[in-house]
Amino acid sequence: MLMDLWMSLLLVWITCVPCVSMTPIIGQSKSTQTGGSAAVASGLGEGQRLLSRAKRGWVWNQMFVLEEFSGPDPILVGRLHTDLDVGNKNIKYVLAGEGAGTIFAINELTGDIHAMKRLDREEKAEYTLTAQVVNADTDEPLEPPSGFIIKVQDINDNPPQFIEGPYRASVPEMSAVGTPVTQVTATDADDAGYGNSAKLVYSILEGQPYFSVDPNSATIKIALHEMDREMREEYLVVIQAKDMGGHMGGLSGTTTVTVTLTDINDNPPKFSKNLPLGKTGGKVKANDRDIGENAKSTYSIIDGDGLNIFEIVTDAQTQEGILRLKKPLDYESKRAYTLKVEATNIRSAPNNDMPFKDSATVKIVVEDSDEPPVFSKPMYLLEVNENAPINTVIGTVAARDPDSTGTGWVS
Repeated sequence: MLMDLWMSLLLVWITCVPCVSMTPIIGQSKSTQTGGSAAVASGLGEGQRLLSRAKRGWVWNQMFVLEEFSGPDPILVGRLHTDLDVGNKNIKYVLAGEGAGTIFAINELTGDIHAMKRLDREEKAEYTLTAQVVNADTDEPLEPPSGFIIKVQDINDNPPQFIEGPYRASVPEMSAVGTPVTQVTATDADDAGYGNSAKLVYSILEGQPYFSVDPNSATIKIALHEMDREMREEYLVVIQAKDMGGHMGGLSGTTTVTVTLTDINDNPPKFSKNLPLGKTGGKVKANDRDIGENAKSTYSIIDGDGLNIFEIVTDAQTQEGILRLKKPLDYESKRAYTLKVEATNIRSAPNNDMPFKDSATVKIVVEDSDEPPVFSKPMYLLEVNENAPINTVIGTVAARDPDSTGTGWVS
């Protein structure tokens, strides 16, 4: 019944308008020549059919037929009528052009045009045809041919589609509420110029309360204050596009957007605890929850009893602080040192000029090593008489072992 109502509403009458001069038909009165008309659909009043013009001829507007109609009988598109058809004239209507005889058929006697097949506006939106009145016996033209268009009327038979999805996007962590993340786009194959079949409204199905979407532009925005990458780095957002302006009965389509929070330097480096080192040449490491450039630290020795003995440099690959000796160590004179080491990086939010810092105490233990004996003199001069007997003592040399307090003698 609903389809029958559509059909009755879509039977559009078409009138002629003043056109270029054409040759009148021989033998007709002047009043007939100046009062001719053509119309579509039955039941037109005399005032509608008698629009004055200078010469006979048809100028057609558009007819419409609803797409996807699949009733048991051919659908009536419209009716052709000429003032030559007064009930006792031997005339017939002829249809030519796109789809004539296959998609569209005309009743030669009444001028009724029917659609014979189910039509798809997305496949072909309009057809250009010509109509003509001829003598039924001789096929001699009684009117010049005139062109008109049959437009296929859209129905909402196509859901919105996100052709470019699924999407990936990124936004810096800690971004303010309302910061744009990305924009998605859905398309609808229905007719955007007719009704609301292609009027899309966007909504978010998954991803709240972290994100929102503009219902008209489909711009995805930050919706939650201070989203922290170190707490959660990736989010899945599901966006829906619904046609018919979002009203009930509309068709819908969805897409996904994977949003990644990019790092800003909002965490200071942290030493886990005071770091004892068992030997010289050790390493220290400050942990930073940031990543990439934001996690890079610079190390320095800011206090301690070994400022003139040790230095520290940063390993660019491992982000470790490497302790190095500036002077030799002597286990016998000092067996331990205490240093205060600081790790620093420059924060990127919210204040760029305020560095992040952390410090730790590093205890360095000097280990004893097996040192060789050291002679008391670098050179000795000893004298002995010639012809001295074997085993005669000619002198002594003294050597001391630095690893002990004793003295050894070598002769």
